[in-house]
Amino acid sequence: MTAPNDSPVEELSFEAARDELVRVVAELEQGSPTLEHSLALWERGEALAARCEEWLLGAKRRLDAARDAASNGAAE
Repeated sequence: MTAPNDSPVEELSFEAARDELVRVVAELEQGSPTLEHSLALWERGEALAARCEEWLLGAKRRLDAARDAASNGAAE
């Protein structure tokens, strides 16, 4: 069993956060030797999931803005 990554979650790219989240989930599914380790993994996983959601919402906002700009440009 490994310890959660110590990299600050807010500095991770979407891909890095997603990949680490996959590892955390896999490790939680295997079971952890201690409750404390399981809790640390769970907390890290929650933070990673939130980071991924931030990235996805940001990407959606950018796409929406690009669509709006394209439709406004086409309407002129």
